[in-house]
Amino acid sequence: MNTLPALPCYLNGEFTTLPHAKISVMDRGFIFGDGVYEVVPVYQGQLFRFEHHMARLDRSLKELRIVNPNTRAQWVAIALKLVAEYAQSIGAKAETTDQLIYIQITRGVAMRDHVMPTDITPTVFVMTNVMKPPSEQQRVDGVACVTADDFRWEKAHIKATSLLGAVFARQISFDVGAVETVMFRDGYLSEAAACNVWIVKDGKVLGTPKDNLVLEGIRYGLIEEICQQQGIGFELRRITRAEVFSADEVLLSSATKEVLPVTRLDGQPVGTGHPGPVYAHLFEGYQQAKVNNLAATKVN
Repeated sequence: MNTLPALPCYLNGEFTTLPHAKISVMDRGFIFGDGVYEVVPVYQGQLFRFEHHMARLDRSLKELRIVNPNTRAQWVAIALKLVAEYAQSIGAKAETTDQLIYIQITRGVAMRDHVMPTDITPTVFVMTNVMKPPSEQQRVDGVACVTADDFRWEKAHIKATSLLGAVFARQISFDVGAVETVMFRDGYLSEAAACNVWIVKDGKVLGTPKDNLVLEGIRYGLIEEICQQQGIGFELRRITRAEVFSADEVLLSSATKEVLPVTRLDGQPVGTGHPGPVYAHLFEGYQQAKVNNLAATKVN
C-alpha cells in the first residue's frame, strides 16, 4: 500500500498535510481533469522566477475561463508558509532547502456535465516537496531519450491537469530506461513529455515557436536571457526531425531538470556523444541566475 507522506499542503483556505487533504468526488478536476497547475522551483528557501510562473498561471486560467482565486501577495504568502513548514518538518531552516511548490486550481465541484458551470468556487490546492535534480553523473555523461509521434491534443500551451497524453509519452521512455520522450508532430519537433526540447547547431540555440502546440516553459525566457548575456545565437522556429538528429547538441529544460544534455537519441549519439560547450554555458548561466535571484530577494 502506497501511504502518502505527511508533507505540508494547502487546500481551500486551510493548511494541512497530504493524508488529511480531501476533495469531493464531484470535483471537476477529478471528473474531467478540468483545471490547471504550476510547478515553482524553490532554491535556498526562495521562489525562483515566481512572477513568470504566475503570469503563465493567469494565461492558463484565462483559457479555461476560471478567475484567479488569489492575488499575487496571497500566492506568495501560501507558498512561503509551505516552504517554511516543510523545512521545519525535516528539521532544517527554510533558507537551506531546495523545494518544489505545486499549485493546482480546478473549476470546482458540480454535478457531472461537460458544459462549464459559472456559479461554482474553484478548488485550490498547493503542496511542497523536495527538489530532485538530475544527478551529477547525468550532467557529466548526458542522458538518453527516445522519440515518438506527438499524439496529444492541440492546446498544449495550456498547463492543464488533464495529463494522460504526457503520462503515456513518459511511459514510452521509462519502459526502455530512457529519461524522456522527444515528440514530433507532422515531422516537426514539439516538446518532450514533461520538458521543452532545444537543439544547438553551429553554436546557435534553436527552439520551437511559442504557439498552441507546445507549453511555453518558464525556461524559454531564461534561456533566451542567458544566450543574450553570453553572446549565443537564439532563434525560435519550426525544427524538422532531421535537424534534431543532425544537431550538435540536444537539450532538455524544465523546472526540475533546469537544463540537461541529451547525448543519445533513439540509441544514436547526439553530436560527439558528450555534453557540448553550449550546454556548459547555459548551465553556468542558469546557476548564476539562481544566485542572482537569491541576492535580489535578500535586498528586497
